[in-house]
Amino acid sequence: MGCHASAQMTHLDAVFAFLVAMALAALLTPGAGRLAVRVGAIAKPSERGLAERATPLLGGVAILIAVVVASAIWMPGKITLPHTPHGPRGPSGIVHTWALMVGAAVITLVGALDDMFDLPAWGKLVGQIAAAVIAVEGGAVVTDVTLPFIGALQFPNIGGFLTVLWLVGVMNVVNFSDGVDGLAAGLCAIDGIAFAIIAFDLHVAGAAILAALTAGAALGFLFRNFYPASVFMGDSGSNLLGYLLGVAAVVGSLKTPAVVALVVPLVILAVPFLDTGFVIAKRLKYRRKPWLADANHFHHRMARIGFSQRKTVAYLLSWTLLLAGVALALRFVPYSVHAPHRHYYRAGWLAVMILLGVLAIAASAYLVYVLEIFRFRTRRIRELRRAEPGTAEHEIVERVTRDIETGEFEVVGEEGEAAGRRASSKGAADRTARKAVTDEETGEIGTVGGA
Repeated sequence: MGCHASAQMTHLDAVFAFLVAMALAALLTPGAGRLAVRVGAIAKPSERGLAERATPLLGGVAILIAVVVASAIWMPGKITLPHTPHGPRGPSGIVHTWALMVGAAVITLVGALDDMFDLPAWGKLVGQIAAAVIAVEGGAVVTDVTLPFIGALQFPNIGGFLTVLWLVGVMNVVNFSDGVDGLAAGLCAIDGIAFAIIAFDLHVAGAAILAALTAGAALGFLFRNFYPASVFMGDSGSNLLGYLLGVAAVVGSLKTPAVVALVVPLVILAVPFLDTGFVIAKRLKYRRKPWLADANHFHHRMARIGFSQRKTVAYLLSWTLLLAGVALALRFVPYSVHAPHRHYYRAGWLAVMILLGVLAIAASAYLVYVLEIFRFRTRRIRELRRAEPGTAEHEIVERVTRDIETGEFEVVGEEGEAAGRRASSKGAADRTARKAVTDEETGEIGTVGGA
């Protein structure tokens, strides 16, 4: 497979692979949609999805064909990995491209079956593990990684297990993010480009080409997936893109001697990982099965507080782009110098890195603020409507706005009638907010002032 030797591949090859994969995905996506209609792979409006009408799935089929064709032209048959400091002499390993593509075909098939027949959770997990094992057997396995301030960590005996765990994790976080038009495809396009740039800098051209064509296929599909989407990628597409990004991270970053090898993939994929981590933590907190779907992802919560689909996607993709920029800066900004006998920082570039970090943290904090404050606002308006049905809508809105600004909340319902006073302390406000949050998340919302 492939007409280039790894050493001969250039940035121009990545550009061509990106463009061809993008063009093919864009051209083939309508056909994938028609196929989905024929086989009954249709997404219907539901409480946990944001689809407004019945929409065909199987966009992953178009993405897979685009990836395989671009790989056949520009990927080498074997990817030779650079030597790692603590490994034996010579390259640290060989990755077989054909194995990576077989794994891609397997996970697309499993996802397509799920799109058509709604497989049980264990069935999807078995398919994900099978695809990951194929990639590991093809050479995409991590046996050591270099961490900042710690050095190299080696795990030759459990490297395969850890790699499978990583690949299955990335497949699931991308799959979980596919709940609003254009989000998953946009995330993968941005993250694929970031991985491609970093892999080239780490001298793993094969991984860079793989990441680039993955980004191109995601972007090509995105042309038909922006709101209002005419085709969804389905599990066939989200699992495939997660698999490809996970493999690109393993081959292009984790299996290199770079100090940022582990940090960079985690920063690039931070948005879907944070989303998935938050949702699973909530499910475990309220003793729900972590694999059961619900409507508590970032995009669901933003929709509930009034964000349009376009605005939701724009904000989350902007956040992803910012974090990808931070990851690239960690690799390219010369904020530190490692000399033979000393290590020092360059004040100006270090200030740039700190500024980027502050911006990323501020964006994350703002998202949490928006979701928590506006979620409470929605709950508080609902509470006042029930307790005071005769009050005009604009008066309720003004009252809730004033409550949030001042931190003083008047107790309503039976308890308010008995007490007849305002809870002026901040502690009372916090308790009210926590109660509203708990009610909404658990789904156990009772009447105001009742049991």
